Amino acid sequence: MNVPAISVVSPVYKAVGCVEELYRRLKLTLEGIEGVPSYELVFVEDCGQDGSWEKIRDLAEKDPQLKAVQLSRNFGQHIAITAGLSLSRGDWVVVMDCDLQDPPEEIPALFTKAQEGYDIVCARRGKRKDPLWKRRASRLFIAVFNWLSGMSNDPRVANFRIVSRQVVNAYSRMEERTPFFGGHLEWLGFNVGYIDVQHQERFGGKSSYSIKKLLTLAANAIVAYSNKPLHISIALGFFMAFFSTLYALYLTLRKLWVGVSVDGWTSLMVSIWFLGGMVVGNLGIIGLYLGKVYDETKRRPLYVVSKRINED
Repeated sequence: MNVPAISVVSPVYKAVGCVEELYRRLKLTLEGIEGVPSYELVFVEDCGQDGSWEKIRDLAEKDPQLKAVQLSRNFGQHIAITAGLSLSRGDWVVVMDCDLQDPPEEIPALFTKAQEGYDIVCARRGKRKDPLWKRRASRLFIAVFNWLSGMSNDPRVANFRIVSRQVVNAYSRMEERTPFFGGHLEWLGFNVGYIDVQHQERFGGKSSYSIKKLLTLAANAIVAYSNKPLHISIALGFFMAFFSTLYALYLTLRKLWVGVSVDGWTSLMVSIWFLGGMVVGNLGIIGLYLGKVYDETKRRPLYVVSKRINED
């Protein structure tokens, strides 16, 4: 079986209005790249149950170059990307979202840049065509994530990039239960290049990322890549204990020297509620890490494929 020069992996979730246009533009773009004798498309449908799988199935039954799989349930975007990478066979693999905000027509530029000696080439977006709150939240998350993890992710870079087969193989050896695509690649290292692209409006439908999902993704990524919250929790605990000791000493000395009685119920209850909140919050942080350890030790499959077309 011939190995394709380029594979394009796209996770699909509730994108019934985008699938056919994504397929058409990818085919048109890939067939026009000079020096690319063959290619394949890998669409991973994340069980959105909105008709996307039926459209992908119809396309794949007519085109053997489209490898289509449907996951047994909604596992999440980054797991769907991981599934697509494991199914890809190309010497180079492009990862892109299905909503066409990252234009497929930029793939030749990614491929050309990669030929300069880069293992990873990321598409660096201009002004994002997203709501203001989402742009601000994304920048805040990246800033916090970089500070906690010690990494240097660019907030202008999302999933759209091309990676070599060596990078894909290294990525596939990472077995965390909560993969974070951009964070994994940053951790792996390799030689990274960038090109600038224009971010587009979503072709159809609306984003499936709610505020709750974004917060969950942020928490999972931070816990997976940094134990700094635990260090902050310890430091805060010692600070509170030290401050409480000083305050207790002050009250005792004031009673002995000045004869002023200790303040009563209000200050006591405020202190109890404050310290109680700190204890519960710190226990919650520890609980997050213990939960992740529990998930890792179960060793369940990262995803389950229920249907597949043109894929053994």
